[in-house]
Amino acid sequence: MKLTSSISKRNYSSLLWHAGFLAFATNFIDVDTIIPAMMADAGGTAMHIGILTAIMLGGSSFTQLIFAPFISNFAFKKKFLLSGINLRMFALLLMGIMLFYSSKIAGDYEIGFIFLLITIFSMGGAFSNISYTDILGKSLLENSRKPFFSVRLVINGTILFSSAFLARHMLNSQSYPANYSSMFFVGFIALSIASLGFWNIKEVVPSKMQVKGPRHFFQLIRKELKENKKLFYFLGFINTMGISSTLFPFMILYAKGNFEGNEINIGNLLLFKVIGGVLTGMLLFLYSRRFKYRYLLYLNTALALSAPLLMLLMPSISTLYVVFFLGGIVFASYSITMNGVLLEVTGNTNRALYTGIAGAGNILPAIFPLLGGWIVQQFGFLHFLLLFMVVVLCSFYFIHRLHCSK
Repeated sequence: MKLTSSISKRNYSSLLWHAGFLAFATNFIDVDTIIPAMMADAGGTAMHIGILTAIMLGGSSFTQLIFAPFISNFAFKKKFLLSGINLRMFALLLMGIMLFYSSKIAGDYEIGFIFLLITIFSMGGAFSNISYTDILGKSLLENSRKPFFSVRLVINGTILFSSAFLARHMLNSQSYPANYSSMFFVGFIALSIASLGFWNIKEVVPSKMQVKGPRHFFQLIRKELKENKKLFYFLGFINTMGISSTLFPFMILYAKGNFEGNEINIGNLLLFKVIGGVLTGMLLFLYSRRFKYRYLLYLNTALALSAPLLMLLMPSISTLYVVFFLGGIVFASYSITMNGVLLEVTGNTNRALYTGIAGAGNILPAIFPLLGGWIVQQFGFLHFLLLFMVVVLCSFYFIHRLHCSK
């Protein structure tokens, strides 16, 4: 069946429905503030934060390399998309229940349960993301893609901004673990409603790439690397710039260890991050037909470098809020550019494969939080921040070589 204008509009609305309610859920399960703060309040160390960050931000993406060969063999991928989001909902529900009864669980077991459930949540996201990228690319007409990303950012920003106040209130009105338990229950409900958008998607364009096994999959990767020169630089970029999202969980730990505990308001840090993302979304929406991915990538990298530099030069609570504001800008611009660049270097038949290959590009983001946790414990935050800036600085080379034209 051909992708018509009416089907594209239906899918456009369905994808925005999911994006809107997912944005609402995001503030209650934020990986940069809420989850690392929860781990710290549960008694987690720098190494615990590093492992947790590796699971959430790097490891989950890396496992796409495992899932992609399997999913690529199917022409229609909606069932895998639904399976992944249902797994995430299940993990959130169990997390809320576990925290509600955490007073009856020993500390080490509580941290173990957090690791287990966050792993399930992250793996579900990795599994569904392959199908989502494939369905997104073939379910919208090409001239609707860039406007979709921009509109999605505006909707996300508006909902993120409004829900941030509710999340902050819930976080501050109760003490640990009741506050986090309530937030995960809200996240579960919002994600359940968001999943209805996926049920309404009409997947009409088949996209199948025969992958016979792991050996064949890696042969395909070598073939694509030879034939598509942009792929190598794309992987280099997401390996270096991809670590930018690992900074902020460590900033939570840094703040708790270096500033007075009663001065640190996790809800306010979340709010500043959301404001940065909202402003970015509005600007990108207004100039969606004028901006080019290449220049946005350069700006994104420069801002990612400035965040730790500010903390080194002017360590204070006020600077921490600025860092999280910049973090919101980096996260929002990175999201729209990575989706856009991935669609630019792929076609309908190989998009799921490339999403899996992109997972391989998250090797460094998967390892860096583990290394970071060890560095912080052994040498302190200065060495960690310096290493972070060196790696991100390498992104400029890969952006230059990508030559994004759109």
